[in-house]
Amino acid sequence: MNFKPILIVPGEKKSIFFEIFFKSITSKKVICPLVLICNKKILSKEVKRYKFKQKIEIVSYNDIFGKKLLNKRIYLIDISNRKSKNYVQECFQLAFKLIKNGLSNKLLNGPINKSKTLKKKYLGITEYVAKNFKQRKFAMLIYNKKLSVCPVTTHLPLKYVSNKITKKLLKEKILIVNNFFEKFIGFKPRIGVVGLNPHCESVLNYNEDTKIILPVINSLKKKFLLKGPIPSDTIFLKNNRKNFDVIIGMYHDQVLTPIKTLFEYDAINITIGLPFLRVTPDHGPNEIMVGKNTSSPKSLIKAISFLDKK
Repeated sequence: MNFKPILIVPGEKKSIFFEIFFKSITSKKVICPLVLICNKKILSKEVKRYKFKQKIEIVSYNDIFGKKLLNKRIYLIDISNRKSKNYVQECFQLAFKLIKNGLSNKLLNGPINKSKTLKKKYLGITEYVAKNFKQRKFAMLIYNKKLSVCPVTTHLPLKYVSNKITKKLLKEKILIVNNFFEKFIGFKPRIGVVGLNPHCESVLNYNEDTKIILPVINSLKKKFLLKGPIPSDTIFLKNNRKNFDVIIGMYHDQVLTPIKTLFEYDAINITIGLPFLRVTPDHGPNEIMVGKNTSSPKSLIKAISFLDKK
């Protein structure tokens, strides 16, 4: 049985991606064909640096649709202009084109420097990918089998968060999370929703927890396994978090800080709500560690394994 290939955009030219990619492939048997979309010279340099032995076959964009991609093989589509200021975006755009033309429904990208690659035009790669597929309803899920988290707002400055939280947006995220778990994980998730304010209280007359979050919970709790709002300083305690499969928070660090404290690299970042699966390891390029060969491949192994089974 031939599986759809996993399209891989390695990301930044200066990154630990190839180190952890080679470690991942060496330690984990991958069934799906893997299609790297990057510059051949950059790849060759990294292959030599880390003494990677597995064969990588070069294939052109024009030929790949007529070629039978074999399981357990690695292919490369060369992005020739490695010195382009838009090199990473050019890799992504080719991957998007391959997905839109039906070659694959699985995309994995390496760590991205958002300020350098996105030039402050997007909050993050999550939004960049969604925009390119004209997808308005999507969510960021940091996934671990024991516990996952989803921020309602992503890389948004804190002073803008309260104005962004609406009943419509919160309902949207709850629905996307529930649908993803039912379709791809195989069960209806127990969802906990975190309040915005400390202890879900506010000294102000207007309290988002009672005016926005609580009414949404009450309107949906008959349809979903849903509880909230729950204070963020207690929901992650051991005896509380065991009651949930997913915790939805109002902003990025409210839920990503505790999930990374609990699981470190044992989690992956999934953009849910797209017409395909997009996954990335849950860490950055880590430029200061490039070439030291000491970086952990754990998150990337999890990311590849997740796509390999789909």
